[in-house]
Amino acid sequence: MMRAEILDEPALEFGGGARHIDPRFGLTVYGPADLGNPTAPVAIRVGLIGPADQADGTRRWFERCRSPIAAKDERYPHLFPAFPGCDTDAGLYTQLTFADRNVRQITARQLRALEGRTGADTVGEAVDIYASEIAAMAEEHRVDVIVVARPDELNDTRAKTRRSGRRRPKSAPASGGLENFHDLLKARTLHLGIPLQIIRRSTWDEATPPPKGRGRQDEATRAWNLHIAMYYKAGGVPWRLQRIATDYTTCYVGVSFYRAGDGTRLDTAVAHVFNERGDGVIVRGGQAHISAEDNQPHLAAADAHDLLQRALNTYRAEHKTLPARVVVHKSSRFTADEVDGFDGAANARDLGALDLIWLTDSEDAQLFRPGAAPPLRGTFFTLGAHEHALYTKASIEFYSTYPGMHVPRPLGIRPALLAGNPRDLALELLALSKMNWNQAQLDGRLPITLRTAEQVKKILRFRAPSDSIASRYAQYM
Repeated sequence: MMRAEILDEPALEFGGGARHIDPRFGLTVYGPADLGNPTAPVAIRVGLIGPADQADGTRRWFERCRSPIAAKDERYPHLFPAFPGCDTDAGLYTQLTFADRNVRQITARQLRALEGRTGADTVGEAVDIYASEIAAMAEEHRVDVIVVARPDELNDTRAKTRRSGRRRPKSAPASGGLENFHDLLKARTLHLGIPLQIIRRSTWDEATPPPKGRGRQDEATRAWNLHIAMYYKAGGVPWRLQRIATDYTTCYVGVSFYRAGDGTRLDTAVAHVFNERGDGVIVRGGQAHISAEDNQPHLAAADAHDLLQRALNTYRAEHKTLPARVVVHKSSRFTADEVDGFDGAANARDLGALDLIWLTDSEDAQLFRPGAAPPLRGTFFTLGAHEHALYTKASIEFYSTYPGMHVPRPLGIRPALLAGNPRDLALELLALSKMNWNQAQLDGRLPITLRTAEQVKKILRFRAPSDSIASRYAQYM
């Protein structure tokens, strides 16, 4: 028999241990979670790289954001709140600092070479130009975050097979896939250790329309999203998961797979190791095999064991102790070998609890409410002993609306190994869906574990297995 209930929206923790369900209201009233901590960034040194006019315009816009920005309208004040400004006494209680010596220009001559051209070579050449300037700035050790003004002249494009004898820019993959300036540039600069914030002209210039097929958020929302991202990239903690003292200390691991951009290498596992403090670390695993049963990549038992051991080693290095509980999220089913491997690693480290959860984005079951409004976020229902579903993107009482354009679908929850109960697991997934520092609304669809793993693999597909990678999640955002 199907059972359904609506779970309460989980609160997040902000400055002074205060709590609120919405990131923007929590930050406005209480400040960031690390407010007053000696490690909190009270000043963020910003580097700027791009064409002269874009660098100047971007800098002026960030400086304008030191003052409050009005809300979009009065109909949905909780969905579109005002931005309180970003300064040492408001908002994130930090100040973005700019210096002329931390600006490097991409010249008009360099940009003219990109005009009117498309193709993978063009994207690769643009990445080469920018990566050289980023490397030079990184060597000077004078900035915490580098803002990259994306060239107007450049369009992402689908790669085509190259003719022999053509010189390939060192940033560009051999063939196949979508040539994406954002992903290629971050892949090329991972080893430098400085997070990038890539920004389009349409973000700060109201006269410039957004790219075809993209919308533009209101200015206050854009300011919220960018400043939260910058604060996290500079080492700050905007908010934390709420934790009850009697709860197990928990390490969350999101597992995904990627294939290199040249299409010649097998799928490789990547894991996002996330803790309750909000720290995110990336761990690369072994190669996967494609299962004939579901045509999806999976790990052998030994590789699953090794991947979780690496994740636990990373956690121990950060916390000087092991967690009592580990939760592994995957977007594909767990095979018997994967269950054996992950369980064996947990047993080898004498963990108190292990949850292995398959989260499917293609849940067929749906619920409907009277009237036109979709179900409420937090609606959790059970279809069978090992089949559950949860609405993470849905109508939100705090916003008094459904902030979406399409009929929402729930996440399917398929536990392969569950130490607790499904309801508590669903509450945890709701909280983890709010740990996204790229956007400030409370209604993320995926938990941060899987969202990050999916984001990271888009960048790592342009790195060879022998290449070093960055361990800090902030460099992939």
